[in-house]
Amino acid sequence: MSATLGNVGDLQTFLNAENYTNDFRPVELKEYVKIKDSIYEVDPREETCFSFSRLLDFKYSSGMQKMDPDHIIALATEVIPQQSCLIFCATKKNCENLAGMICKYLNKVFLKHKEAEKATLLGELKSSGNGSLCPVLKKTVPFGLAYHHSGLTSDERKLVEEAYSSGVLCLLTCTSTLAAGINLPARRVILRSPYVATEFLKRSQYKQMVGRAGRAGIDAMGESILILQDKDINMCYSNLLHDGGRGLFSLVLSFIGLKITTTVEQVRDFMKGTLLSVQEAQVSPERSLWDLTVESIDTLKQKSLIEVSADVNNQSILQITRLGRATFKGSIDLSYCDLLYRDLSKGLEGLLLNSFLHLVYLVTPYDMVNQCKPDWMIYFRQFTNLSAAEQKMATAVGVPESFVARKAAGQSVRKSVDIVVVNRLYLALVLYSLLKETNLWDVSDRFQLTRGFVQTLLSSASAFGSSVLHFTEELEEFWAYKALLSELTRRLTYCVQAELIPLMEVAGVMEHRAKQLYNAGYKTLAHLANADPQILVQTIENLFKRQANQIIASAKMLIKEKAEALQEEVDDLLMLPSDIPSL
Repeated sequence: MSATLGNVGDLQTFLNAENYTNDFRPVELKEYVKIKDSIYEVDPREETCFSFSRLLDFKYSSGMQKMDPDHIIALATEVIPQQSCLIFCATKKNCENLAGMICKYLNKVFLKHKEAEKATLLGELKSSGNGSLCPVLKKTVPFGLAYHHSGLTSDERKLVEEAYSSGVLCLLTCTSTLAAGINLPARRVILRSPYVATEFLKRSQYKQMVGRAGRAGIDAMGESILILQDKDINMCYSNLLHDGGRGLFSLVLSFIGLKITTTVEQVRDFMKGTLLSVQEAQVSPERSLWDLTVESIDTLKQKSLIEVSADVNNQSILQITRLGRATFKGSIDLSYCDLLYRDLSKGLEGLLLNSFLHLVYLVTPYDMVNQCKPDWMIYFRQFTNLSAAEQKMATAVGVPESFVARKAAGQSVRKSVDIVVVNRLYLALVLYSLLKETNLWDVSDRFQLTRGFVQTLLSSASAFGSSVLHFTEELEEFWAYKALLSELTRRLTYCVQAELIPLMEVAGVMEHRAKQLYNAGYKTLAHLANADPQILVQTIENLFKRQANQIIASAKMLIKEKAEALQEEVDDLLMLPSDIPSL
């Protein structure tokens, strides 16, 4: 179980289980915090939890001091290029700016380190973008640096990760998403600030980030350095009441959905074990924990997510409704669950099946609608390129052609139109273009959006599509969506031509590589699993022997897994039923 889990005791009590703990770590981790020029080691034995370690000694010019007041360059160059470094930043823009700033002050000797390998990486990055190359990466990669966040395309991200793992890149500036699910360790991890976007760092997030420090089998130890300003010290508050109490509502719905609690009093008792309970006076001075609990239950009832019934003793019992279970199982944001239900219900009245556009609209994430303002001329051009059936569907959801035409012409619109629906359809057109063409760079240019935004939209739509699929599986009236959304989610996940999807399942195969393999005659998993690695290397440009062996091994494993799954079905079909009637 994850070392970042903070309430193991609660689970132990709930499961009536034994708790085995072990603080063994294959590589020793030393945690530090930096305040101004001083570095302190984190030491729980000290009364203040910190013990002075050293002063940072690095000669900065006045211009450099102004550009790098946190001394990031000094901390990074203590380990790179011979060893690796990860720098976690609060925002995606911070990542790009920081990578560019560090390169500006690095010694030119960094350009010579693994120069040929970095040139190959730049070539692969350019190929993955069909000839387009990110200007930031073009500047930073020759120095062995890159940024890593959701703004990269999937292909770019994989190439950057592989280059970092093999030592071609020695430093990544990244957001917290890298810490959550990717195994990219480093000799030193630097946290530029204790924030993720504008939110203060949670303990679990901090542990995941510093857990990247130390490479087993390479380093004797790993280091993490958290950079603090005076204002950041002693900030750790419950987030349950953020965004109008969204976290609290989800927590209470989970309690009831998992049948952990069945009464208001039981919900309150569980709430007493939260950080919110400890910080009640500071976080919610005007409303007590009991008031907050009752309010959250009332809100869930108003949204028809839970209901109250009576047991045999005529006591009130809290139960989850069908809509509540679907929301809970699909991990749907409570702010949108009723709207999603209405949209899916309305969609069934005239679902467009000869195009993906209607389904794409239904899985376009609600929380991204306000992040993009349509360009009306682009909107109108894309609208007029739609088929008659697609235009009819757009009108049915609430966006008639006449509205888009008048907006594009700069004319006033008398008829009221739901701007949320209008913006959502615009994002759906972006996704629809991606599904048809798959080239993220071209679609970004056509809609005048950054490729980072388009990549985020695609990833969010894929995740939301999966959530909507689980949501519909819990509601019988939405049976028609199950097969349709399953295929669409698969398309959104890979976002390539349909014939390339089987190849994209193979580890190390991205869109550009999948196209190379397909054009070379390797069109199925069976082709790859039985390929000769020597012929693969000679046939496929920029493919090394190690990568070829990895691709072949992955294809063989996938085929074996699929064969075993089919064999299980065969065994089940041939199994003799134990309850056959007999004389």
